[in-house]
Order: sequence, then structure tokens, then C-alpha cells
Amino acid sequence: MTAPAPSAHSRAVGLLVLTALGWSIGGVLIKVLPWHPLAVAGMRGLIAGLVLLALHRSLSLRGSRVRLYGALAYAVCTASVCIATKLTTAANAILLQYTAPIWVALLGAWLLGERTTRADWITIGVVLAGMGLFFAGGLDLANVLGNAVAILSGLAFAAVTIALRHQKDGSPVESVILGNFLAFLICLPWIIDAPPLPAVGWAAMLTLGVVQLGLSYWLYVRAIRHVSALEAVLIPVIEPILNPVWVLLAIGERPTPQALLGGVIVLSAVTWRAVHAIRDSRRPAAAGA
Repeated sequence: MTAPAPSAHSRAVGLLVLTALGWSIGGVLIKVLPWHPLAVAGMRGLIAGLVLLALHRSLSLRGSRVRLYGALAYAVCTASVCIATKLTTAANAILLQYTAPIWVALLGAWLLGERTTRADWITIGVVLAGMGLFFAGGLDLANVLGNAVAILSGLAFAAVTIALRHQKDGSPVESVILGNFLAFLICLPWIIDAPPLPAVGWAAMLTLGVVQLGLSYWLYVRAIRHVSALEAVLIPVIEPILNPVWVLLAIGERPTPQALLGGVIVLSAVTWRAVHAIRDSRRPAAAGA
């Protein structure tokens, strides 16, 4: 694998952080919408698809199987996380979705030829420990179905990341555009049966489609050209920490001291991994100089 240019890699890490900020508002917004989760997934997919199409200005329906696989995985990912967020807590849904780094670490070397380093495994272990502390006592077994769907969303998220990274030299954004429109078509029956939304509901829906999916994935596909697949799912892992922060600000739900400690651990691990990755990307340039 050819190492990315140091400046490009550093910018990509910054884009992943911005992506995580955009993604993190999803839990609160999905919760407040009175629609069926598949109706929410379909409508936000339509809005996001139109936003990305306007930004990209072209869409090819022909392409490799990887593009189509990526679109299908994306549709499954966005729909399943909506279902999980409605069936279980927003914290559970996002926590279990971020089992994705494990799947990417296991499959990345086989499918992409990207070696998982010792630093990667250390980061995965520390992040999972911190997340477990952050959500200690939050994985309610009464929400078994929602938790199971959240795990499915983690598998799908890993598949999306691998498919997009596989297209790094092509046009990965087209998988995302196709995936959004596919989610809309699959979920259309639930949209038709959905009750009218008030103005506040449409504001939440537009924010989900434009910001939380559309603009965030626009940043993500640009970042993924210059980072490994594992970095692309490890660095945005600050999302499940920010998600409950917005819940705190919106409805006053306060984190426990264990949660605060877990958040510090996760943010520290991700920051260390990002700095480590940036430093490593600069070594070849320094050696060449």
C-alpha cells in the first residue's frame, strides 16, 4: 500500500473528526421524530442522496461490483442504525455499531492488503474498554432485538468502510449516493404510511439528511482516500462519546462519573492513534529529505 502524503493524511484525520461531529447528532434527532424508523431512514436517505448528487454533479449506474456492494451495505447500515436507535437506547445503538473497528481489523488485511499494526490493536482494546466503562450498566438485556440490530449496523458500517476504501482511486462517493437512494426505495412503503410531520419534525429531518448524512459522508469519502480503512472507523469513534453529550444538552440526562472517565479514555486513545498515524505518515518524507 502506498503511503499517503503527510499533509493529505493530516487533513484527512481532521475531516474524520468533523465527520464524527456531524454523525453524532443522529441519535437525538432520530429519537424525536415520531415516524417509524424505516420511514426516517428512507426520507433522510433521499435528502442526503440529493445533497450528495448536487455536490458531486454526476452519478454512474454502471460500475464494479464493489460499488454496488458498498451501496447495499450503506443502505443496510443507515436503516439498521435507525431501527436500533428506536428499539434500544441511542447510547446502546451507537456503542454496538462501533464494534466495526474489530471487523475492519480482521478483514482489512485480507480484502485491502492493509496490515493491522500493534498500535491499532492497542487502540481497539483501549477504546472498547473505555466505551464499556462509559456505558456501564447501559446495555439493557430487555432491548435484545435493538441491540442485535445495532450489531448488524456495525457489520454493515465495516463493510461500507472497506468498500469505500477499495474505491479510493475511483469514485467512492457514488456508492454512498446509490446507497441513499436504495434506502429510500426500500423504505418507501413506510414513508407513504407515515403521518404528517410538524415544522419542527421537518427541521429535524432536514438536519439529518443534509448535515448528519449528506455533508458528513461528503467529508468521509474525501478522507478515506488518504487514511487506512481501520483509521476511518477508529478516529470517528468519538461519535458515541459526543452522542450522549447532545442528549445531555437536549434533555438534561447527566453522565455518571464512570461515563466521564470512559469518555476521557476513549478520547485519549483516539487522539494518541491519530497523532501516531500522522507522525508515521511523515517519516517517509523526512527520510527522503
